[in-house]
Amino acid sequence: QVQLVESGGGLVQAGGSLRLSCAASGGTVSTYVMGWFRQASGKEREFVIAISRSGGTTYDTPSVKGRFTISRDNAKNTVYLQMNNLKPEDTANYYCAARVGYFYSSGATFDYWGQGTQVTVSS
Repeated sequence: QVQLVESGGGLVQAGGSLRLSCAASGGTVSTYVMGWFRQASGKEREFVIAISRSGGTTYDTPSVKGRFTISRDNAKNTVYLQMNNLKPEDTANYYCAARVGYFYSSGATFDYWGQGTQVTVSS
């Protein structure tokens, strides 16, 4: 029953940084595997990164490794996606998602989704 609301998207120049926020209500982010997905225009939705319920383990796709970081602020009931060294190919609508079960692979299904926030990277 958790509701997720993303914010922080926008237009940024290549090489720049952006932090997306995912505010949760109706549930606590610490009880879910939290993840970020993205979908570029005309492309399939892609898994980006996820964090375990404990916050001790993260999983990401190779294309963002070393550049993107996911974190939780349990006091604020919010999950963040820190995006550094952004590239034009990162341009997409980014979605926050919550999974009830443990994370086993990038193909794991997520149960709750936010509305998305657009990130556009220009050169």
